[in-house]
Amino acid sequence: MPFNLDKFVTSPSVEELDSLKKSEIVKVAKHYGIEFQPLMRKDEIKRYVLEYLVDEGVLPSTVLETAITVPTDNTFELKRLEMEMNKEIRLKEMEREREREEREREEKEREREKEEREMQMQMQKEKEEREMQREEKAREHEFRLKQLELGVIKGSDPKTGLDTGVFDVSKHVKFVPKFQEDNVEKFFNHFEKLGEQLKWPRDKWSILIQSNFTGKAQEVYSALSIEDSMDYDKVKKAILQAYELVPEAYRQKFRKYRKADTQTYVEFAYQKERHFDRWCASKKVSTFDTLRQLMLVEEFKRCVNDDIKTHLEENKADKLSEVANLADQYALTHKFGKVGQTQNKGQFNRPNKKYGNSSGTTGNSGSQSGSISPTNSGKKQPDSSRQKNDQVSSNKAAFKDISCGFCHKKGHTMANCFTLAKFKGD
Repeated sequence: MPFNLDKFVTSPSVEELDSLKKSEIVKVAKHYGIEFQPLMRKDEIKRYVLEYLVDEGVLPSTVLETAITVPTDNTFELKRLEMEMNKEIRLKEMEREREREEREREEKEREREKEEREMQMQMQKEKEEREMQREEKAREHEFRLKQLELGVIKGSDPKTGLDTGVFDVSKHVKFVPKFQEDNVEKFFNHFEKLGEQLKWPRDKWSILIQSNFTGKAQEVYSALSIEDSMDYDKVKKAILQAYELVPEAYRQKFRKYRKADTQTYVEFAYQKERHFDRWCASKKVSTFDTLRQLMLVEEFKRCVNDDIKTHLEENKADKLSEVANLADQYALTHKFGKVGQTQNKGQFNRPNKKYGNSSGTTGNSGSQSGSISPTNSGKKQPDSSRQKNDQVSSNKAAFKDISCGFCHKKGHTMANCFTLAKFKGD
């Protein structure tokens, strides 16, 4: 007999409730609005229904005492699931903890390697500084010994020991360091320090230093005028330029320097740093803004053609705005390339109406001087006409190599550039 919910609700009883299936008990529980879990067992749901009916006074409380109590296996299942979930959470936390510890370990390892590299570089610098100090002290000691041995100071009379007030170059030239062509900058730095320490008159520095010049330096000094050869700063500048020790040379050394097979990476990094410092020092870079301009100007020069780059190098502009203005001025003044004329490209293709020649290579219009009359078309052209034709042909060939400074296409200039005209019109 099918279950009738309305009949049960009208007269509920424990016997009829016991005879119901789980699905029927679920309908009863839903009818009374009893909250339960769908996974609960039938007896558990039935007990909820009985408790509700007892609370509502529909059934006596004694029915709860006789009701079957069964262990709630679902509670155990939920507890087990909760334990498994907690276990999984703990495992994930442990995994994250291991990953965090691994990252920390790798970070510490990188920090340790970085500290070791910095320490090695610092030790290398200190070693070189100690060597330079030892060399300077040895030279200073030798100089003091020579002073004691000669018993004279600058301009003193060896016999009387009295100061004559004249600087004797011959007595001090022996203390000038040896000139080395492979390290010219170091030579000048060493000489200047020595000159300051020994208080040599600066107007005598050029005389002292020229005595040790060799090779290219000697040739450059000999080519200087008498006035320039007496100026130490001009002599130094000419020598450094001869050995290409100028900002551009320092820049190229920094960019092209590569690690040698016999070098360690610490040594390579140290030398690379020295080249960069020399480049910055030669450009007098002392602030972030000057360093920024140096990088921007270098990148700008790298992006332009060789002619403009040479023009920029000759003007020695240090700011990006100045470099850009110089480049624009050069592009405008050299927009016709090597032809150097403002002739229209169509002029070279103008046909010769008198002779029916469309190539434009046998002559220009009949109104030009030196052209041949129609009656002499079979005769040899005069030399002046032949020269004009050759010039037109060469100009035409040269014009094919011209490129526009705006769109960079060949065959026309900025003055005839359609793209530039459209751009200005917009």
